[in-house]
Amino acid sequence: MTQSVVVQVGQCGNQVGYRFWDLALREYASVNKAVLVDMEEGVISQILQGPLRELFDSAQLLTDVSGSGNNWATGHMTYGSVYRELIVDKLRKAAELCDCLQCFFLIHSLGGGTGSGLGTRVLGLLEEEFPGVSRIVTSMYPSAEDDVITSPYNSVLAMRELTEHAHCVLPVENQSLMDIVQKIQMVAHGAKPELMVRRNATLSSGQGGVHEVEKPFDAMNNIVANLLLNMTSSARFEGSLNVDLNEIAMNLVPFPRLHYLVPSLTPLYTLADVNAVPRRLDQMFSDAFSKDHQLIHANPKQSMYLACALMVRGNVHVSDLRRNIERLRPSLSFVSWNQEGWKTGLCSVPPVGHSHSLLALANNTCMKLNFMELKERFTKLYRKKAHLHHFLHVEGMDLGCFTEATSSLDSLIEEYDSLDATRAQATPDPPRLRIAT
Repeated sequence: MTQSVVVQVGQCGNQVGYRFWDLALREYASVNKAVLVDMEEGVISQILQGPLRELFDSAQLLTDVSGSGNNWATGHMTYGSVYRELIVDKLRKAAELCDCLQCFFLIHSLGGGTGSGLGTRVLGLLEEEFPGVSRIVTSMYPSAEDDVITSPYNSVLAMRELTEHAHCVLPVENQSLMDIVQKIQMVAHGAKPELMVRRNATLSSGQGGVHEVEKPFDAMNNIVANLLLNMTSSARFEGSLNVDLNEIAMNLVPFPRLHYLVPSLTPLYTLADVNAVPRRLDQMFSDAFSKDHQLIHANPKQSMYLACALMVRGNVHVSDLRRNIERLRPSLSFVSWNQEGWKTGLCSVPPVGHSHSLLALANNTCMKLNFMELKERFTKLYRKKAHLHHFLHVEGMDLGCFTEATSSLDSLIEEYDSLDATRAQATPDPPRLRIAT
């Protein structure tokens, strides 16, 4: 069995990570190791006082007391320098506990200081210390109405690091998660009877169970945790068509910098205790290509696919995968040189309490629009030099860091643009070779 190391950085990263471990333990989680990092003690202290406290020991934890003050530079440069050797030591110890280390999962957010700054510093350290091990990142992107005023700075500065040092990034948007939760709550307040969700419940995939509301973001964090459960299922269970996580980057990332994958998860209603008739299998595949099931606001069907992965759990056959790919293919626009750009994975063990689930990962040029919106929010602040002094007072930080970050983002957008331009030149598919029988 292969193993992974989950690295949780910052408040959001550790809250999502906690939900992942909570759900994974109900299945089987011994193939994963963890490193927990935060420059405030609150969240990790709660974890150590909760039901999962025996899962972690001090060798896996790193905390401080002052936090990063919503400042990428403080997290990346100040704490990144102070704790560099200690972080490397904890990463090495976690890796040494693995018999067959497959990849590192980094969970963090881009809006705050520790997640964006120290999180991307850890990503760089992973590349330095373990250059041959895949680095898959789940990044929480702030919404346009984020209450952290400096989040556009933090996000753009972090984006440069993600583009340069990650093998794959799964962007998850706070606003998309809020919309998904709101839709489920709307169902709870008077939609069809067969789709009723109990009121005042936290979404959970654990044995179909519902728990009392504990924190405002539990429901959102559970959705991301289920994304990670699907990603790691092939490493945790035997399957007829298991996916080596190294194959994700190999098959879905034709150009090194264009490694941002749109995640879509289905069925979403099974994240709560619902009295719903199970979705037909074919409908589940259709849902995976619906905007309602995406964890980031984007429109892949209006843009161009570079590649797509379908990772299925449950009683699903290879023939079901092939049939649905053939059914969906005509509605999706793939680049001319990768018309067969599908990667499929099949884990026979379904999520606890459910019959099946599907995670779709789309490498699609639609990400360009999200990055353009992020650049616009950044420019509104930067044009006025608002809050800039907080960053420039940090040792090692100067205006050149902002220039390099925006240049990297502009270059990324241009690369997507150049691929989009080829869409108009696309030629019809050549007739398939038929073999006489």
